Amino acid sequence: MYHVNSTSLYVSPHRVPSHECSWDMGAKITLDSATMMNKGLEVIEAHYLFGASYDDIDVVIHPQSIVHSMVETMDTSCLAQLGWADMRLPLVYSVSWPHRLRMPYKPLDLAEIGSLTFTKPDHEKYPCIRLAYDAGRVGGTMTAVLNAANEAANEMFREDVGLGFLDIPKLIEGAMEAHKADLKIDDVQLDDILSCDAWAREYVAKASAEVASGGKILVV
Repeated sequence: MYHVNSTSLYVSPHRVPSHECSWDMGAKITLDSATMMNKGLEVIEAHYLFGASYDDIDVVIHPQSIVHSMVETMDTSCLAQLGWADMRLPLVYSVSWPHRLRMPYKPLDLAEIGSLTFTKPDHEKYPCIRLAYDAGRVGGTMTAVLNAANEAANEMFREDVGLGFLDIPKLIEGAMEAHKADLKIDDVQLDDILSCDAWAREYVAKASAEVASGGKILVV
């Protein structure tokens, strides 16, 4: 569990997040939810799954975790998918698609929920969202570097080696900046992705060691 505020550079990996998850998705995803990198990665997924422009994909904070996606049509009406915060639902549908199976789950009760609220994310407080959009727009091997750097920084933070919560996006951004010299946009192969993945993890490991010993992360 994690919490961050504007005055604290070091946050223990045992603090409570400022926007708690409504379901238990494990330590890695819980931290991704606190940094909001999970939303950034979903933006990239939506781009590739649905062919949507990054300019047409928005992120909103929805504390109740009932509305899982919304699609705006050309006439500005929206189609939304609602359900309890229960990972069994998408898993069952992934197996039964395009059909729906009758399941012995509690029906969704909107009256019990009472209200659904939505707010725009603070991009200054959660820079990982911007980094994901940036990597997605660049394309090529940059998204592989973003993902690998995030996974490595996430793991290093959870191992409590001395990283601050706000070091996570700095490490990711540092890796992205350093990768620009070797960026590959066209004809990206699996070997390119694996190579960039390994390089980004090594970059974060070295940069984390420097931070833990009192150094700083330099982003040019």
